[in-house]
Amino acid sequence: MPSLLGPFVRCRLGAPLLVLWLVLAGFTCTGSEHTATATLPAAFSDLLPHFLVEPEDEYIVKNKPVTLTCRSTPATQIYFKCNGEWVHQDDHLIERTVDPATALPVMQVTIEITRQQVEKIFGLDEYWCQCVAWSTTGTQKSQKAYIRIAYLRKNFEEEPQGKEVALDQEVLLRCHPPEGVPQAEVEWQRNEDVIDPASDPNFFITADHNLIIKKARLADTGNYTCVAKNIVARRKSTSATVLIYVNGGWSTWTTWSSCSAVCGRGWQKRSRSCTNPTPLNGGTSCEGQNIQKSACVATCPVDGGWSEWSKWSACGADCSMWRSRECTQPSPGTGGKDCQGLDLQSLNCTSEQCPQSESVSGAEDVALYVGMVAVALCLTLLLIVVVLVYRRKKEGLDADVADSSILTTGFQPMGIKPSKPENSHLLTIQPDLTTTTTSYQGTLRSRHDTTGKFSMTNGPLLDPLPNGSHTLHNGKLNPDPADFVSRLSTQSYFKTLPRDVANTSYGTFNFLGGRLTIPNTGISLLIPPEAIPRGKIYEIYLTVQRKEDLRLPLAGCQTLLSPVVSCGPPGVVLSRPVILSMDHCSDACLDNWAIRLKKQNYEGAWEDVLLMGEELVSEPYYCQLEAETCRLFSEQLGTFALVGESLHMGAAKRLRLVLFSDAYCSTLEYNIRVYCMDDTQDVFKEVMQMERQLGGRLIDEPHVLLFKDSYHNLRLSIHDMPQAHWRSKLLAGYQEIPFYHIWNGSQRYLHCTFTLERLSLSTCELTCQLCVWQVEGEGQSFSLDFNILCFMTLPGHPSSLAGPSAFQIPYLIRQKICSSLDAPCPNGADWRMLAQRLKLERHMSFFASKASPTSVILDLWEAQHFHSGNINQLATVMADIGKQEAMIFLVSDGEC
Repeated sequence: MPSLLGPFVRCRLGAPLLVLWLVLAGFTCTGSEHTATATLPAAFSDLLPHFLVEPEDEYIVKNKPVTLTCRSTPATQIYFKCNGEWVHQDDHLIERTVDPATALPVMQVTIEITRQQVEKIFGLDEYWCQCVAWSTTGTQKSQKAYIRIAYLRKNFEEEPQGKEVALDQEVLLRCHPPEGVPQAEVEWQRNEDVIDPASDPNFFITADHNLIIKKARLADTGNYTCVAKNIVARRKSTSATVLIYVNGGWSTWTTWSSCSAVCGRGWQKRSRSCTNPTPLNGGTSCEGQNIQKSACVATCPVDGGWSEWSKWSACGADCSMWRSRECTQPSPGTGGKDCQGLDLQSLNCTSEQCPQSESVSGAEDVALYVGMVAVALCLTLLLIVVVLVYRRKKEGLDADVADSSILTTGFQPMGIKPSKPENSHLLTIQPDLTTTTTSYQGTLRSRHDTTGKFSMTNGPLLDPLPNGSHTLHNGKLNPDPADFVSRLSTQSYFKTLPRDVANTSYGTFNFLGGRLTIPNTGISLLIPPEAIPRGKIYEIYLTVQRKEDLRLPLAGCQTLLSPVVSCGPPGVVLSRPVILSMDHCSDACLDNWAIRLKKQNYEGAWEDVLLMGEELVSEPYYCQLEAETCRLFSEQLGTFALVGESLHMGAAKRLRLVLFSDAYCSTLEYNIRVYCMDDTQDVFKEVMQMERQLGGRLIDEPHVLLFKDSYHNLRLSIHDMPQAHWRSKLLAGYQEIPFYHIWNGSQRYLHCTFTLERLSLSTCELTCQLCVWQVEGEGQSFSLDFNILCFMTLPGHPSSLAGPSAFQIPYLIRQKICSSLDAPCPNGADWRMLAQRLKLERHMSFFASKASPTSVILDLWEAQHFHSGNINQLATVMADIGKQEAMIFLVSDGEC
C-alpha cells in the first residue's frame, strides 16, 4: 500500500476535487517525477470508510491554535471542510498505518485552526469543521466540530451584598457570574476558604449559583466571595460581609434584697441582666428595666416603757409599804431596749419609827405645787404670744390682698359619673370662672411701702417696682414685656439672660402658686400651692437660652439632650419644690445613656447636680424622665440643661425632620430646605420664627428619625420627581451632614437645601420622595405631595397663670385630699395607692421623703396633664381608693 498510494499523494493537479474525481474514475496521474494510482486492493474495494476518531469541539484560549484530528479506515483520502469550504491540502498532516488486527489501511489527518481564522466570521455564525473520507465504494462525513474563542469577562452581572441577620435566620446571597465561553463554573468562599456543601449541609448552592445559609450560626459570620472560573480566567466578586447578631434576652430575676431601712418604710430591689443571651454583633439590648424596686416596711425596734406605779401597799410589820410597776407600756421588742430604773419602791410608814419620812414627803409636795404653777404661767405666756403673732400676720395679709374671695371662690358641680358615684363630688367641683373675680384680684403696693410687711432678703430679687399701685389680674402684671426683659438683663445675676421677649414668660405669684409657660416650646414651670411662703410675693420669670450663647462643656460621647432653660430669680426661698418641665430628645432608655442634670452656678460654670436613675431623696433635685419630657423637682431656681453620654452604639437621639420651601415662587427655581434638629419643641419654634422672617412655609408634617451613636453621617436625597416637569440642579446624588454636627446638639439650624427647577412657570405641584439615612444604617423615606400655596401655623396658649386658674384641682379640695391620704392606712388606702393608680410607683421613695407625699403626687399630675388633664379620670381613681369615712367631702358653695 505505501508503494501504491505514495506517488498519488505527491501528484499535483491543482484542485483536490479534480484529483479525487480521477481516482474514483480509475485514472492515473502522471507528473514529471512520480505516477500514483488510487486503486485499493481487491479485498477492500467494497468497504465504505468509517471513522475511528472524529473531530471534537474545541476552544481557542488566548492566541493558541487548536488541533482537529480525524482517523478513518479504509480510506483512500481524507479532507477537512470548514464552514463550507475545503481546507487546502497543504494544511493537512497525513499519517498512514495498518490496523494489525484487521489488516485494513488506517489514515489519520490533522489540521490546525488559528484565532484569526475564527475571528474572520466571528459574530456571523459559529466556526465549524468536519472531515470527509473517501474509498472506492463511497464517502463518509464526520460530525461537526465547533471551534469557539474562549473568554471570561471581568465584571459580575450581580455581586453578593452584605447583610446583618439574626441568629437562626435564613441567609440568601445572590451571585450572577460574568459572561464567558465556556460558561463559568461558580464556587463560594468564606474568609478565603472554599465552601463545600457536601461536608457542611447548612450551606446550599442553587442551580443559578446563589448561596443559601439555612440557619445562621455565629460561626457563619465572615466575608463571603463568589468565584467564577473557566479555562481562560478566574474572577472574584467583591466580598460581602455577613454579620450574625444576637438580640439580648433577660435572665431570671434575682431574689429581693433585704429592706434598705432598719426601721419603718424603706425599699428593696431585685435585678436581672441582659445575658440570656448576651447581645452580640450589634444585636438589640433588652427592653425594660434591669432593676425593680418595691416599697417595704421594716419592723422597728421597740424600747420598753414603764407602766403607772401601783397603789401603795398597806403598812407592813417592818414599818414600810411597797408599790411596783411593769415594763409593759410598751413591752420591749425587735431588739428594743429594756426599761431603765427600779420596778419596786418602798417607803417607811410610821412617823415614830421614821421621823424623816414626813419632812421628806412635805418637801416633795411643795416642789410639786411650785412646778405646776410654773408650767401654767409658761403656757399662758405662750398662748398670748401665738395670738399676737397670728393677729399681726392676718393684718399684714389683709393689707396686701384686698379681696378675700381668693379663698372663698364658689365652685359649681359638673355632671360626671365615675365608677363610684358616692365619691364623685370630690374632684368634679370646678371654680366658677364667669364671676367678676376670676382667680386673683387686688392691688400690689410699692415694694418700698411694704418693707415692713414682706421681707425681701431671701435672694437677689428684681428691682423694686415703681411707686404706686398696680392692678393684678390672674397674678400677672402688665408692664411692657420688653421693659421686663430689659430690667432682668440689667441685674448682676442675669448678665447672660437674652433680650428675647418671644421666648420669655413671667408673672407675679403668692402662696397660691401658679404656672409659667413658654408657648409652643413644651417648657413650663409649675409653682405648687404653698411653694411660696405665705406673706411673700415673687416676680418669677422663665426663659429659653440660646445654645450658641451658653456653650456647655461637652466631652467624648456627650450630647445636649434638652433646651437650656433659666427660671428665676435665683436665691428665692421656696417652701417646697417647683416642677420644671422641658422636652428632651433621647430614646428615654437609661440602659443606653448616662444622663446628667447640669446647673449653672453664680460664676457661670456648669456643675453636675444629678445623675438620672441614681437620685437621692435628700438632694434638692429630683427628675422623672418620660418618653419625650423631663419633669424636674427643684427646690432652687436657676439655669438647667440635660446632657447625655451614650454608653454604647445602641443609644439614639430623636431628630425632627422639617421641610420648608419658598412661600411664593415667581421664578423657575424652587428651593426645599430640610432641617435636621433635636426633637424638642423649642428648637422647632425657633426654626418656624426664622422661616417666617425668610418668607418660608412648612410643606409637610414633621417626621421623627432615630439618629444612633455610630459615628456615621446623615445623608439626604430626593428621588422620583416627575421628569417631564421638574429637574434637580444638585450635582451630587445626595447631601451629607457630619455626625458630630448633629450629635453635639449645639447647632440649631442644621439643614440641607435642594434646588429644583421647574420647566414651566405654570407648574405648581410637585410629587417626590425624600430619602434620609445614616451611612451603613437603615434609611427612611417620606412621600412629598404638596401644592406651593399652603401655610401652617402653630397653636398658642397663655404664658402665665396664677392662683386657682393655673390648676385643675380646686385649692380647698386639694387640701382635704392631702390631709386624708397623707396619714398611713393599714390596708394601704393612702398616698401609696394613689401613686400606684397614677403609675408613679417608681418615685415612691421621693414621695415618702416629703412632708406631704400626696401634695407632691398631685403637683406631678398637674404638671403632666396641663391643657389635657382628665379630672373625671382622677376623680374615678380617688373613688376607687375607697376611703369611705374620710374621702367623702361634700363641698358646697358656702364651704368654698
